Amino acid sequence: MRRNMPIGIDDFKEVREKYYLVDKTDFIRQLIDGHSGATLITRPRRFGKTLAMSMLDYFFSIEKKDETQHLFDGLAIDRAGEGYMAHRGAYPTIFLTLRGIKQPTFAEMLRNLSDTIGELYLSHEEAIRKATLRQADEEYIERVMDYKSDKLDLEQSLLKLCRFLKQAYGRPAILLLDEYDVPIQHSWECGYYDEGIAFMKNFLGNALKGNPYLDFAVITGVLRVGKESIFSDLNNLDVCSVLSNIYSDVFGFTYAEVQTMARDLGCPDQLPILKNWYDGYHFGDDEIYNPWSVVNFFRNKNQPKAYWVNTSSNSILQEILPQAREKRLQEMRSLLQGGTVWTQVNERIVYSDVRHSDNALYTMLVTTGYLTVADSHMDGDEIIYELRIPNREVRSVYATEIMDHIARGLYRDEFITMRRSLFTGQVGEFEYELKRILIGIVSTYDTANKETFYHGLMLGLTAMLSAGRYQVQSNRESGFGRFDLALIPRDHANPGVIMEFKVADTPEDMEVRAQEALQQIEEKAYDAELKAAGVDMIWRYGIAFCGKQVCIHMGNHR
Repeated sequence: MRRNMPIGIDDFKEVREKYYLVDKTDFIRQLIDGHSGATLITRPRRFGKTLAMSMLDYFFSIEKKDETQHLFDGLAIDRAGEGYMAHRGAYPTIFLTLRGIKQPTFAEMLRNLSDTIGELYLSHEEAIRKATLRQADEEYIERVMDYKSDKLDLEQSLLKLCRFLKQAYGRPAILLLDEYDVPIQHSWECGYYDEGIAFMKNFLGNALKGNPYLDFAVITGVLRVGKESIFSDLNNLDVCSVLSNIYSDVFGFTYAEVQTMARDLGCPDQLPILKNWYDGYHFGDDEIYNPWSVVNFFRNKNQPKAYWVNTSSNSILQEILPQAREKRLQEMRSLLQGGTVWTQVNERIVYSDVRHSDNALYTMLVTTGYLTVADSHMDGDEIIYELRIPNREVRSVYATEIMDHIARGLYRDEFITMRRSLFTGQVGEFEYELKRILIGIVSTYDTANKETFYHGLMLGLTAMLSAGRYQVQSNRESGFGRFDLALIPRDHANPGVIMEFKVADTPEDMEVRAQEALQQIEEKAYDAELKAAGVDMIWRYGIAFCGKQVCIHMGNHR
């Protein structure tokens, strides 16, 4: 058994031969048993979509048959029986990922896609040359392989490749299209959405609708782009979103898989930590762990931290948050405290509606993995969903991205002053500005889970205050215990910060509780990690909260 963790490795053969593999090959059996003409599966980023598509490519591809002779030995699909393994290496297979198609202009997008399609054709060149080709086909192929495809060439490229491969092998092709929505999202972000969506409609529609050279297609992405805008007239599309029970355990890790993984790696005692940090997603009826974070956890010697949240842009959130009504922002503050919200989820939303639709925010948060379904019920003819933050890792996003928006603009001057006072030890000014922000943010919310609320709030605030110059760490071991919050300067000439939080039952108790927090920092040597990193000046803050009030005690900074 290999113990190396496959961080960022999306090639199935490489993972199978060199790294620890979580066996997802039952997905192959499910497809063989009953696939649709075209299946769209949407999942959050970093949930194993590309690796799964690579697995399908290696299994079905007739061109990879020789190199996969023993690749699936002993895996679930092999144990399913000879009838299933007979499908290995039996189909012309096209595997294309569009995750790199994210250029700032439509012209640049087409140029990049021309290069990508050219490489795709070159990878199938031997098979293409076996096809019965007309002169027009020869000329078309030469343009594509010379990276000179124009817009019309590209719109026909997948359809034509299916035809060439069917002619070469005598049976229709399988199309595996990974991250189909990346070009669409970037066209929307960069201002050429109308051109981008019109092109993608033809590019995908030609390949997926009425294509006699196609056996079936599997498509993956993060978002479902509304059927009416890109998949219009495509009546054989089977959409399997995070709300669907079909293929619900294929992407991400189940509890049984994480349990086996922890046992194999000799650390079953880490299961409660893994559950707290990375579990909590629900795809259909299945409980799912974030695979990227679990793999990183084991790779980093069982260190729990937020591995997933910074792996790509959160530009969609940054776009739609300013459009959210105050009621929605209030609900998100409640979510940060461990609450839930009930709402509709409109999976048919299109990008052009994002700025105007009241349901857009929660739809995007669910599909991108920032919220998950806790429950649902029928309200007339509509399904209403109860949503919550999945786990501790994602909660940190709300304490940064979303709390950043809640505060942005409303308390800008306070943040500037608070930042200066935090890093210069002006404790009175720091306490005053924090109190002003608490009055604005806490409002009338129920803070029953007080420690979680205040910790999340301070995590978000300090992430904003550090302005990228500090590494913000939460609940990390140092000295003889775990500190609540630390700001470690990237330039060790700058001061570091250690914070410990307490919640007082009454305002009169805050002084004592703040002093207890400061004493805890000193007695447990929470500054050990900063000192070891070479940070000489360290500000130590013991902070006590009670409702909208705060009391701060500061220790020696040397």
